Amino acid sequence: MITELHRNPAPAVARPVPPAITDAVDSLGAASGVANVIMQLSWPEVGWGVRESRVETGNVYRRPLKRARTTFQYLAVATLGSDDDKRVYREEVTRIHRLVHSTPESRVRYSALDPKLQMWVAACLYVGFEDVYEWLHGPMTDPDREAFYRSAPSLGTTLQVRPEQWPATRAEFDDYWREGVARIRFDEPVRRHLVGLTELRMLPQPATAVFGRVNKWITTGFLHREFRDELGLPWTPRDQRRFETFLTATAGLNRLLPTALRTITYRVLLLDLRWRLRSGRPLM
Repeated sequence: MITELHRNPAPAVARPVPPAITDAVDSLGAASGVANVIMQLSWPEVGWGVRESRVETGNVYRRPLKRARTTFQYLAVATLGSDDDKRVYREEVTRIHRLVHSTPESRVRYSALDPKLQMWVAACLYVGFEDVYEWLHGPMTDPDREAFYRSAPSLGTTLQVRPEQWPATRAEFDDYWREGVARIRFDEPVRRHLVGLTELRMLPQPATAVFGRVNKWITTGFLHREFRDELGLPWTPRDQRRFETFLTATAGLNRLLPTALRTITYRVLLLDLRWRLRSGRPLM
């Protein structure tokens, strides 16, 4: 098992119907979003690619709401979208990624079209969805985890990941993940960029002052230990106990919400995508 984020002491119980990635599509899961972005950018090639990107419309510090919309819209398409939705979004992502590549002055060589880098991004997305599912719905048995994993390749193939790149089994994915975690490194400019995200520095005041500290704490809690330590974010046993209380409380709240409300963010983003296509507005 990759993570010990979910600390539910109850034993895992097999579901009557094995879970799928669509069962992790919960609006409350957005609370872990910044942590997942940090995980994706933990490979130097990905971190520097975002840090140096010349695509101004995708710069989170210049267009934070747009960047949040496109990021979560991608997840909506990859999990709930039709084949046509995925094709259109893949083409648009490819168009944007062609513009993101290193220059002779770059510290690290990278291309956003590199399938190996896209596989790492997709792997982080998968781990994020697995964390969200177990946080909100309880631990999975090994067979249920395997079924959940089999439903997830679209997280990568809606990018530039080739189907044969996706590890065939959950155990093979564990091996891939361990190798990937061994490559994480945050160079100082990338580290400052990411710590700024945890503190919501991309938002105008007073949002940063009011919400920045609590968002940094929540984000630090959702980070797996290896990423948290490499980024240099402190975390104490008291923090962990408080975070587990937070997980339990939000999971309880989530159970009280009807499915339509729990998934509303993703469904609205799919509607927005189709409206943009009909009206000729840009997707990104």
